[in-house]
Amino acid sequence: MAENDQVRGSYWLKTASSGPRPALTEDLDVDVAVIGAGVAGLSTAWELTRAGRSVAVLEARQVAAGVTGHTTAKVTALHSLIYDKLRRKRGAEGARLYARSQSEAVERMAQIVEELGVDCEWERRDAFTYVCDPGRVEDIRAEADAAREAGLPASFVTETGLPFPIAGAVRVTGQAQFHPLKYLYALTDDLVARGGRVYEDTTVLSLDEGDPCRLSTDTGATVTARDVVVATHYPIFDRALLFTRLSPRRELVVAGAVAADRDPGGMFITPDEGTRSVRTAPYGEGRRLLVITGEHFTPGTGDTRERFDRLSAWAAERFPGVELTYAWATQDNDSTDTVPLVGPLHPRTRHVYVASGFGGWGMSGGVMAGGLLSALITGQPCAWSELYDPRRLRSTVREAPQFLKHQAQVAGHFVGDRLKPPPPVESLPPGEGAVVRVDGDRLAVYRDDDGTLHAVSSRCTHMGCLVSFNAAERAWECPCHGSRFDTDGKVIQGPATRPLKRRDI
Repeated sequence: MAENDQVRGSYWLKTASSGPRPALTEDLDVDVAVIGAGVAGLSTAWELTRAGRSVAVLEARQVAAGVTGHTTAKVTALHSLIYDKLRRKRGAEGARLYARSQSEAVERMAQIVEELGVDCEWERRDAFTYVCDPGRVEDIRAEADAAREAGLPASFVTETGLPFPIAGAVRVTGQAQFHPLKYLYALTDDLVARGGRVYEDTTVLSLDEGDPCRLSTDTGATVTARDVVVATHYPIFDRALLFTRLSPRRELVVAGAVAADRDPGGMFITPDEGTRSVRTAPYGEGRRLLVITGEHFTPGTGDTRERFDRLSAWAAERFPGVELTYAWATQDNDSTDTVPLVGPLHPRTRHVYVASGFGGWGMSGGVMAGGLLSALITGQPCAWSELYDPRRLRSTVREAPQFLKHQAQVAGHFVGDRLKPPPPVESLPPGEGAVVRVDGDRLAVYRDDDGTLHAVSSRCTHMGCLVSFNAAERAWECPCHGSRFDTDGKVIQGPATRPLKRRDI
C-alpha cells in the first residue's frame, strides 16, 4: 500500500451509524455505573438492565468506537492455541469451563440477534486454527484433542477453503461472524429503551469505593452507584496492580473486495508469521470483503508503516489480485496466564468489578463477561466465576515466566528509552514525530504537513514511561501499558485518563 494510504479507518465504523449520545452534565444516582461502552461494557449494562437494575454507561469517546470498533468481529470459542495450554495449566476442568463459557457466549449473541431482530450480517462459519509448517502439526493435533476433550465440536483436518496448502488445522464447527457496530448500536438502542442511560464524551477521573461508590468525571458531574464495572479495555483504576498481569499489543488490519467465489468459507488464524487471520464479510452483489489481520507488536515499537507493507504483501501473495481499500489497527491485552480477568477488581472490594485481558477474543469474551458480571452483581451463581476471577494467585510457578518476561519488557522501556540519544528537532520531516531534547527537557514533538511543530510532554500520564511516535497512525503510544494520544496530547486510548501537557517550543 502507498504510504499515504496506510490507514483509511475501520470498515465497521465507516459502514454503520448511530445518533450521538449526550455527555453527562448533572449528578446521577444509579444501581450500577459501567465505565466503557465497548462490547464488554454494553453487554454487562444490557444484561443488568434486563435484570431490573438501573444502569448508566459512561464512555470517554463514542459508543463502540474504541477497540470494539476496530475488531475483526469473529464470534468463536476457538481462540488460536489455547485449550492445550489450559489443559496443562488449569486442568481438564478449567479447559472445559472455558470452552463452555465461550460457547454459551456465542449462542447468547445469536439469541440476542434473533430476539432484537438485528440486521448485523450474522453468518455462521466454521473456525480454523492452522499451520503451514509441518514441524508444528503436532501442536495442532494436541489442540484439536484438547478442544474436543473440552467439549467443542473440534477435529483435525489437512484441507481448508484457503487458496494455499496447509500442514494441518483445528476445525470447530458452528461459530459465527458479524458486523460489530450494527450489533452494538442495536443493543444500545434496546438498552436505552429499557431505561438504561448511555453517556458519551464523559471521562471518569476518580473512583471512591465507598458504600455507595462515587465517580467523578471531566464534565464536573458525579455518579453515585452501589456497584461499578470498569470495562475500559485496560483498567483505568488499577488498585489490584493488574498492569503487572496485562501485556498490551497492537495488531494491523487490511481489507479489500474479492469475488464471492473466492471466499475461503471460514474464519482462519495461524500463530505463524507474527499471526495471520483471515475472514470475509458481505460486500455488495457478488463480492465479499476479505479481512486480513496480523503483525502483533507492542505499541510504540518498530515501524508501523513497514508492518502494514509486510501484511499487505502477505495478502497479495496469498490472495492474488485483491485490491486493499481499507486499513486500520486495533489493540488488545494479553493476560499472563492466557485467561481474561473478569470479576472483583481486587481482594478487598465489595462493589467494584473489572473486565479485561481478552487476548484478541473480545467478542465472545465481552459477551461472556456481561453474563458473568451480571450474575455476580445480582447474586446469581455462575459456574466459571472462579476461572476468570482477577483475584486468582499470580505467583504460581506456571504463570511466573510470562509475568517476569512482561515486567522485564516494561522495565526495559522505562529505563532504556531514556538512554536513547534523541534526534535534533530540526531533522523532523513533515508528518513525523520523535522524542527530542529541548533546553534539557525531553519533549514529544510532531511536525504536521504544513511544517508546524506540536510539542507535548513525553511522559505518559499513566505511569511515566516515555511515549513513542507511530507514524502510520500519527499518534503517540506508550510501550509500557498501551496508552495512546493524538499529536496534541489528547487521550485516544487508556489506561491514561489525562492528556499529555502541551509545551512551548
